Amino acid sequence: MRRPARPRSPRVRPVTAALAVAVVTGLGLVACAPGAADASGSTAEPTGGATLRGDLTVLAAASLTEAFTALGERFEAAHAGVHVTFVFAGSSALAAQVADGAPADVLASANPATMDEVVAAGHAHAPVVFATNTLRIAVPRGNPGAVTGLDDLADPAVKVALCQPEVPCGTAAAAVLARAGLEVTPVTLEPDVKAVLAKVRLGEVDAGLVYVTDVVAAGDDVEGVDLPPGSDATTDYPVATLTAAPHPDAAAAFVDLVLSPTGTEVLSAAGFGRP
Repeated sequence: MRRPARPRSPRVRPVTAALAVAVVTGLGLVACAPGAADASGSTAEPTGGATLRGDLTVLAAASLTEAFTALGERFEAAHAGVHVTFVFAGSSALAAQVADGAPADVLASANPATMDEVVAAGHAHAPVVFATNTLRIAVPRGNPGAVTGLDDLADPAVKVALCQPEVPCGTAAAAVLARAGLEVTPVTLEPDVKAVLAKVRLGEVDAGLVYVTDVVAAGDDVEGVDLPPGSDATTDYPVATLTAAPHPDAAAAFVDLVLSPTGTEVLSAAGFGRP
């Protein structure tokens, strides 16, 4: 039996070899739920105060780390008997974990195409788009590479970090660069957007293509450089409960929180746009 939860910083620990790039956040949760979503992820009527129990696992795109951690804290104040674990990684890595049968309850992706594959395979219920995000150039504090726009990333003297092409931030970056007619040779390809951001924060590169939300989360550690108008650098974020969710009621309640006005408030504060 678990001891009563007390305020603490979220736990961070590795998950599996396949998700070595992921971080996991465990939260002890207290209180009870006001309502839930149905299995498809759409909003449902309140459950009448039914107590939710169990260990809830939420797989979420790395760019959702700060926002979903904050939502986990809200969830902590609203649900009794639940322990939630967040796994943050590249969307393609998370989809692979679902396909391999990893036990999980909710999937939130930074790429609708990746979510569509999970749904088509019968692993997820109908998703709902809950947020949007836009690419932005991140540079170290002080902008030592003097990066002022997208064209500068094609300069061989500018060290650039990009996401691997199979993850959403890499796919989006490749599309933006192709539309601009630019050829960029990155010095590193990272497994998710947080890894790109880390390279920028540490000053190991002059620039990285990340999301607006990552620049917001980094605070004074980095500076943001906007992409030119018409770059079409915005992506949708869908969320869904998984068909094999060990805790479908708690999964639906978490999706309900994401879709609620509270969820929108937290996501907006983190820099996400509305769908």
